[in-house]
Amino acid sequence: MLASPDRGRLPDSSEWVYEYKYDGYRAIMQVAADGTLALTSRNGNDLTAEFAVLSGGLGDALGGQAAVLDGELVVLNEAGQPEFGLMQERRGQYQQGISVADSPVQYLVFDLLTLGGSSLLNTPYDQRRGRLDELDLPDPDRITVVPAFPHATLTALGITPHDLLSRAAAAGYEGLIAKRHDSRYHPGQRSPEWRKHPLIRTQEVIICGWRPGEGRRSGTLGALLLGAHDPVTGDLLYIGDVGTGFTDRALRDLHARLAPLERPTWPFTTAPPRENARHVHWVEPTLVGEVVYRQFTRTDHRLRHAAWRGLREDKAPTDVTAPQPTLGRRTGTPAPVEPGPVVAERVMVQVGERQLSLSNLDKELYPDGFSKGEVINYYSRIAPVLLPHLVGRPVTFIRYPNGVNGEAFFEKNVARHAPAWVRTVRLPSSGSRGNGDHIDYVLVEDLATLVWAANLAALELHVPQWTVDDNDATARRAPDRLVFDLDPGPGATIVECCRVAERLREILVADGLTPVAKTSGSKGMQLYAGIRAASATSPSAYAKTLAEQLAVQTPDLVVAKMAKNLRVGKVFIDWSQNNPAKTTIAPYSLRGRARPTVSTPVTWDEVHACREPNQLVFTADEVLHRVDRHGDLFAGLAEACDELPAR
Repeated sequence: MLASPDRGRLPDSSEWVYEYKYDGYRAIMQVAADGTLALTSRNGNDLTAEFAVLSGGLGDALGGQAAVLDGELVVLNEAGQPEFGLMQERRGQYQQGISVADSPVQYLVFDLLTLGGSSLLNTPYDQRRGRLDELDLPDPDRITVVPAFPHATLTALGITPHDLLSRAAAAGYEGLIAKRHDSRYHPGQRSPEWRKHPLIRTQEVIICGWRPGEGRRSGTLGALLLGAHDPVTGDLLYIGDVGTGFTDRALRDLHARLAPLERPTWPFTTAPPRENARHVHWVEPTLVGEVVYRQFTRTDHRLRHAAWRGLREDKAPTDVTAPQPTLGRRTGTPAPVEPGPVVAERVMVQVGERQLSLSNLDKELYPDGFSKGEVINYYSRIAPVLLPHLVGRPVTFIRYPNGVNGEAFFEKNVARHAPAWVRTVRLPSSGSRGNGDHIDYVLVEDLATLVWAANLAALELHVPQWTVDDNDATARRAPDRLVFDLDPGPGATIVECCRVAERLREILVADGLTPVAKTSGSKGMQLYAGIRAASATSPSAYAKTLAEQLAVQTPDLVVAKMAKNLRVGKVFIDWSQNNPAKTTIAPYSLRGRARPTVSTPVTWDEVHACREPNQLVFTADEVLHRVDRHGDLFAGLAEACDELPAR
């Protein structure tokens, strides 16, 4: 049985029960009287051998009765949350013959279809659920029943379904499934008695063609052209492209899978737009994948801001139908006239040992609809690689309480309403209002503080090149980072910054330093090196010398002076960012730009290959995929603290 989309309107009445929506493979589990089990995917594939780790012990739990269960196969990440990318990785390993016995896989059960040879399909949901809850499952780390929240229970607790949705967002789940108390189970049908409300929109798609890659993707895929069936006519429609979210392995595997499927023309019922059909290799529409997306447009019926999630070999092409255009403000269309559910202002969540009150999670902070809840989700997931670069460094926030199109403001002093557990450090003011003034900076060193800051719409995190002294929190240590901020002037882009970065790298390596690079998340990029400095001023002096040297050697490309009239078509090397009073954007920080772009560590191969500005522009979703693939590309910064040479 399948859930119908609720088109953005979560049911809110006493007729409904709510379950978390999980991120994995839907599967039916058949358990024989002797405990032998068989797993079958939605499209009939046998998954028993692939998930053999789940077998054992069920016969005793069921008292020797045969049963059929419905649920979701998931792989858990380090935070204990289902993560579809890990499921894809596990599947790839299994198909290559690599053991997956140690993979933290779970079967999350949400329905009981038969028990002891008796069908429960025509039994109301409440009764099926009651029988399911009575089962004594042997190993909850492998097979467990998902929690269910009746509307009456939520009311008794003083919360609404939208409060529960906010908790699902904070916990990293996909959304909610609403089920009617009296719903029967209708196999193979998409019924309005079950409704899904995803926090991130996912869509099954049919791969219909591919466009060759350029630059660092030369020789492989650049983008996939996607199709889906019209839900009324059954026609195969073109619904857009996807060019982000791929791992290097996925690109190689897809290229190999698509090569033998090539055909001379498009497979769509009607021709796709001419501009989208240029240089495309068309393929037979047999492979199904999944994407996440922000919007399905009303005018041209296209997916917007799509990112690849992986192949769905558990789905058949005939099952893939085009989504309905999204209702409400995410599409820029007027909201329905009838009153919708009221979004909860605040929700309490537990983050480690701390309890936080989060507010306005649905509030859109970026024009593409990226909400505060998604900002908090991003910072929660990126925390393992971000926090090590913030430890001991006073943070200056740039807050956007009304979104990036509203007024922004710098915040150095800790907010007056900050929880008492937020760690701060009092330092002398280094600004024009010095002369005895002090600033109480926040130290963002744990997940709870990071989530608290994200809830304030502190999109940007800026830090100095030095840390506070562990023994004397009012004292600054000597700088341990050297930074070159490469800022392209009018007529220049990050491509020119890359050429300057390569030249700087040669000099730094010759001087015994180990440079790493990252984008600014805006127009330019920065180079860093871990250093041991003799004084607070020596990094600025060293950086200024190198900047002026390159400006003399290549005056048509580099400028070392800040005057704007000198920077047209050139790259300004801002050496002054090494001044102890200055801060730069932290690695992995969001930026307050038109899209949720991120200051992203990059490899030197990527710097060398950059020939188009968009090659080094990464959004929050893409950065999470990059970290899954590469780990922390900035990790070496703390490990390589070399003596700063004299020049």
